[in-house]
Amino acid sequence: MIRHTVVFRLKHKDSSAEEAKFLVDAKILAAIPGVEKFEQLRQVSPRNDFRFGFSMEFADQAAYSRYNDHPDHVAFVRDRWIPEIEAFLEIDYAPLS
Repeated sequence: MIRHTVVFRLKHKDSSAEEAKFLVDAKILAAIPGVEKFEQLRQVSPRNDFRFGFSMEFADQAAYSRYNDHPDHVAFVRDRWIPEIEAFLEIDYAPLS
């Protein structure tokens, strides 16, 4: 199992229509085959300035690779993520044996 997580800060103003639209449109990622337990999260710690997080799981590396190469993921990254994200941190986890 791989848990793919990313925390991020949008270029849009807090609580703006653009922010809301980005979050709604990002739900397309949940429909990509192999994505399990997709969550959108609001970051609440005062220790960093990221505002949101996405988390999802994949059965294995092959499923994660298919997600990364899927046309909907590629298009979302190109058309929405790159132009609208100000900063992010991506972390992928696998359980310890």
